[in-house]
Amino acid sequence: MYGKIRISGNILVKTGMHIGGSGAFAAIGAVDSPIIRDARTNLPMIPGSSLKGKMRSLLAKEFNERVVEPNEDHERITRLFGSSKKGNIKRSRLLFSDMVLKNEEELRDAGLQSMTEVKFENSISRATAVANPRQIERAVRGSVFKLDLIYELEEEQEFLEDMETLAEAMKLLQYDYLGGNGSRGYGKIQFQDIYTDAVVGHVDNTLLEKCNSILNEAVKE
Repeated sequence: MYGKIRISGNILVKTGMHIGGSGAFAAIGAVDSPIIRDARTNLPMIPGSSLKGKMRSLLAKEFNERVVEPNEDHERITRLFGSSKKGNIKRSRLLFSDMVLKNEEELRDAGLQSMTEVKFENSISRATAVANPRQIERAVRGSVFKLDLIYELEEEQEFLEDMETLAEAMKLLQYDYLGGNGSRGYGKIQFQDIYTDAVVGHVDNTLLEKCNSILNEAVKE
């Protein structure tokens, strides 16, 4: 059996989120730590690699009995996210897309002139009391990014367990953070309006309904 299932929805940013871009060629006076932006629209974005990496690392903390390299992750993790282990290579069943800000118009209607904000952070040396100020750019609270995942269905009997693994990753992330500086309050997110549909092949509607139930039950607050 082979099919592709699209997992759609939204990622709502509940506190300012910083996923870093390149500041290598920043002009004098520019922010010290800019966010990554979509090259075509110059709007904030969430790279698929950032979401995938964070989900996998959170699942590793839950499922692995000890700290190991990704190729040695629990079977439920490698089955969903892949492994390049020699002699046991596994293709990722879950394909992540980059996510660009989708509610620019709504944010501008709310009075925002920019889709980002600059947060001033300040660390002070305990030994010298010298301040080290810096400026960190963040996607603003209330930003919404369109979630778009593709799951490659090959083993029907493993499908729902894979969805339970994904649901657990989503739940864990909602109680963690996405991007940097999470211990300072950055990057709290919420998954919303999660929906699955078969885009390639035939998948029984009962399976899709169970999948929708698993995912939405996990992310509701």
